[in-house]
Amino acid sequence: MKNKIALVTGATSGIGKACAITLAKIGYNIIATGRRGDRLKELASELPSNVDYLPLVFDVRDREKVLDILGALPEAWKEIDVLINNAGNAHGMDPIQNGSLDDWDAMMDINVKGLLYVSKAVMAGMCDRKSGTIINIGSIAGKEVYPNGNVYCGSKHAVDAITQGMRIDMNPFGIKVMAIHPGLVETEFSMVRFKGDEKRSESVYQGFEPLLGQDIADIVEFAVTRPPHVVLADIVVLPTAQATATIVKKNL
Repeated sequence: MKNKIALVTGATSGIGKACAITLAKIGYNIIATGRRGDRLKELASELPSNVDYLPLVFDVRDREKVLDILGALPEAWKEIDVLINNAGNAHGMDPIQNGSLDDWDAMMDINVKGLLYVSKAVMAGMCDRKSGTIINIGSIAGKEVYPNGNVYCGSKHAVDAITQGMRIDMNPFGIKVMAIHPGLVETEFSMVRFKGDEKRSESVYQGFEPLLGQDIADIVEFAVTRPPHVVLADIVVLPTAQATATIVKKNL
């Protein structure tokens, strides 16, 4: 019996990397995508030897490349069983009147349109086979709006709404669709949001124990190993110290 196949976007670090390694450990062959080819190459050494690995270097916001590459997968890789739409980003944290148009474009293009492009390329095969699981990695920002989160929160609210719509449209095909909405996870997220400001980025996670990428990967593992009649449709996961998007008990 051949291994099932999981495709993980944004697998070069953080949640995506943890998901790729975790799914490989339970026997999935892994298609990992990301913009940093060197990181995808390094990932190969962290996967168990009994699974196959296909790294694909592209930016999810590049519609033509996404559709071309995923539309021309080698025969052995075409039947994707699990899609983890993890690629996402946050840029800046300004009040909306001061926001950068480039930051807005990046967030909407990656968080929303990129998710749609990859899903479009994968869903057709799942519908034909009448099987599959799609897990969209959202955010607590998709459930709440907080000061200066404006467009980022909007992009993650869109992920929440798209997931719900996707679940309805995939229902006749027996395809599981779910979303995981994490709170504060210590990854490269804040370094990107604050444009490389290491001191500001580190301060986000000081004084409490944040979630790790592995915590989200553990939920993904649980979700994909449920019986066929069970779908974990919508999950919000926070570190114990976090009550809402903005209320965090810190011991400083």
